[in-house]
Parts: sequence; C-alpha cells; structure tokens
Amino acid sequence: MTQLFDPLKLRDIVLSNRIGMPSMCQYSAQDGLANDWHFVHYSSRSVGGAALMNMEATAISPEGRISPADLGLWNDEQIAPLSRIVRFVRAQGVVIGLQLAHAGRKASCSLGWQAQRPLNATEGGWPVLAPSAVPFGDGYALPQELDAAGIKRLIAQFVASTRRAREAGFQTVEIHAAHGYLLHQFLSPLANQRSDAYGGSFENRTRLVREVVAAVRAEWPERLPLLIRLSATDWVDGGWSVEETVDLCRALKGLGVDLVDVSTGGMVPTAKIPVGPGFQTEFAERVRREANIPTSAVGLITSPAQADHIVRSGQADLVLLGREVLRDPYWPLHAAQALEQKAAWPAQYLRAAPAGSVER
Repeated sequence: MTQLFDPLKLRDIVLSNRIGMPSMCQYSAQDGLANDWHFVHYSSRSVGGAALMNMEATAISPEGRISPADLGLWNDEQIAPLSRIVRFVRAQGVVIGLQLAHAGRKASCSLGWQAQRPLNATEGGWPVLAPSAVPFGDGYALPQELDAAGIKRLIAQFVASTRRAREAGFQTVEIHAAHGYLLHQFLSPLANQRSDAYGGSFENRTRLVREVVAAVRAEWPERLPLLIRLSATDWVDGGWSVEETVDLCRALKGLGVDLVDVSTGGMVPTAKIPVGPGFQTEFAERVRREANIPTSAVGLITSPAQADHIVRSGQADLVLLGREVLRDPYWPLHAAQALEQKAAWPAQYLRAAPAGSVER
C-alpha cells in the first residue's frame, strides 16, 4: 500500500503527506532581507503539493552568512519580508519552516553558482569563526577560535532568531548542524581541536549542539515542532560518524527535537562521497531505528516509486526533494498521479488536473 501520501503528525502540526522541500540557499538577499525572488520561488512551490517547505539557511548573525547574499534573521527589520512569504505559503495548506544557521569557517564565500572560494576584504569578505583555528581547506581563511564569551553570544543569537521566526509565523524551526557549518564543526574532530569543555570527548564536542537545542526549544512554542539537520558522517576516517550521530540523536530527542533531517558530508573538501540514488537513506533509517526518533531522508530521491519505498520500508518518515522540485515545482502532484493517489490541486489549476486525481 502506498504511504507517501499518508499524514504525519509532529506535535500539533499535521503534514498532509510525507513530501517536503529541504533548505536550498538562493543567494539572492541583500543585507539578509528576503525579496521578490524569494517570494516567487517559495510561493510557486507551495502550490505544488508538498506538505512541508523548509526555507533556506538563514543566518543568525551577519558573520554567520555563507555568502553576502544569504538570508538573515539577526534583526527585526528582516521579519516583515519573511512574514509575507509565510502568509502565502500557509494559505496554501503547506507547513513552512525556517532553517537557522551559522556558517562558521565556511562563511564569507562566493555565491553558490560561482566557483567556491573565500572572499577577501575588498570583495566584501569578513573574518570567520570556528571551534578551532583550522581552515576549511587550502586557500581558505584561518578562522578565529570562539572563546567562552563568543559561544555564549552565539547561543543568544540562535534564541533571538528563534523569537523572530515565531513572530514571522513559521511553524517549524530547523537548527542547521550539518554540511560543515559551525555546529557541525564543533561535532567533528576534523575541525574541533579544543581542549576545554567544548572539545575532545564526545560529550564535550556535542555540548554546544545540545545547549543550542535546549535554548531554542525553550524559546520555541511547545506546540510547534523543532527539527535539526545533521550530517550523519564526514565520509573521512577520524571524522564525525554515524554511531556518534545515533548517540547524539538519543540525547536530542530528550531535549525536545521532533525530527532529524539526515544528510551527510560537507566537513572537508577532500571527502570521497559515494553519490548515487538514495545514497543517504541508510543513515536516516539507522537514526530512526536506533535513536527511535522520526527522520527525513534527502539526496538524489527522484522518482515517486523510490520516495514511496523509502517511507513504506521504514527508512524515513519524510522524504525531502531538492533538485527535483527546482526542476518541477509540481513534482508531488505528478507523484500522486503516478501512484494513483488523490492530491489537493489548487482550485485555480483544477482545469488541468487529471480525472479522478483531485482530493475533495
């Protein structure tokens, strides 16, 4: 039996199906402000049939941006343009979430569609922060090691941005602790060479993530879900591992995390990643089974049958489709047709809906 179009309840939020759009940076903001591109991009996909939309990585501070064109939520001025998007998306029956992020040593870089490189001061670059003074790779800036005051300030920035996300009307918040960005950098021995309470042992390397989760959960309404994105492995010997991911997720469940968005990689540019269809779903399945917490799977999930199999076989509770919904904003509606399921077509598009495919 097809399960891709079954509902999923997370706290007081009910997703109408098991299809979502993951965070994908648009690199189109100015001073962190959302604009017409963001409105059209997210609004057009909100009528495509997905149940969940995670907006792109949104920086909690100016220095936390990946690039100068990242979205931000470090001041109240940035709330209103995000609220405009949220109102439209929610009106379509879609649950909309925001991903809160700090890029750490991978900040101050070129735009996503450009050759990946750090920016210098004349190009608008800025000093970068990290758990240790270890650069991301050859040619990248030497980061400044965060001190105790900096860590305290970082947690406060996550909390302040969470408050703004609530005021903007978002229904979920996702903490970005994957893909080699700051919180992931604290988790991985490849980037974290500290000798204080935030480095060394598993307990210490996971401390900041746990503190951020606890602080955000305290600020975020109890009725709304809290998500976290994790890289389950660095794909490098001696790096962050899937075993550590499972152990961390057991702790995060107790701290109020409701779903783990499982990805991989991003810590070092030299990692050898065996990319292929569904290459990360095994990690989502292992976290779901061993940590007993809902997960989402992402990564080269392209066909309706593949997505449905991931859910039916218990590999994940939710599938997130990135490139596919960039290519086809209406992928979920087409998937429903392929799987002979009914879907909620927008009334304005009913004249184009295949016979018998409309959910009433």
